[in-house]
This record gives sequence, C-alpha cells and structure tokens, in this order.
Amino acid sequence: MKRAAGLCVIAGAILAVATCQSNAASLNTMDDVGAAIQACWTPPADAGNSTVTLSFSFKRNGTLIGPPRPAAINVTGDAKARQSFVDAAIAAVEDCLPLSFSPALAQGIAGNIFTLQFSSPKQ
Repeated sequence: MKRAAGLCVIAGAILAVATCQSNAASLNTMDDVGAAIQACWTPPADAGNSTVTLSFSFKRNGTLIGPPRPAAINVTGDAKARQSFVDAAIAAVEDCLPLSFSPALAQGIAGNIFTLQFSSPKQ
C-alpha cells in the first residue's frame, strides 16, 4: 500500500515536470512570454476597473534581474486595495518563474527592460 502511494507521488511529480516543460518550451517570442505570465495572473476580488503596469528584465536563464517594479498604477480603492493589486501582479510574474526561453529568444532577451500591463476583469 505504501509502495503504491509512493509510486503515485513519483508519477504525479514526473507529470507536473513534463507539463511545465512542455508549456515553457513554446516561449519563442515576447508575446509567448506575456501570455505565459498573464496565465498566472489572478487579480484581487473586487478590484473594480484597475490596472498596473510592471517593468522588469530577464536573465537568459528565465529568472529576473531584480524585482518587478510598478511603472504605472491606476487602482480603484484605497491604499490597501492599491497595494493588494500591485502585489498580486508582482506575484503573477514571480510565480511563473523560471521561464524557459527558446535559444533565439534567450540570446536577445538578457538585460532588456520589458513592460506588461495587468488589468482587472471588465465589470
């Protein structure tokens, strides 16, 4: 019984790694990168009509050079709502890392500054 449970855990881990690698292997363009990060985005509840634009840079290995920084913030609500929205956008970027870039994309991506806008769902 314990052996079967252990095998299930190992099979699940292998499946999870294979799924992540297959998703990551398709990152050939910055549009692919943006879509991958947006897939990790979960805006806070009751965010109203809010947006935040983050700027960040990647290393060739798919990690960040420093933390994402807000470049523009337009959040409905008070300071707590604003911070919650910005934190959720930063978490979306960080939770998706490391990304796996194609060799061609990795060659030209390092050190460039990119921006990505995160929006709440339309009300």
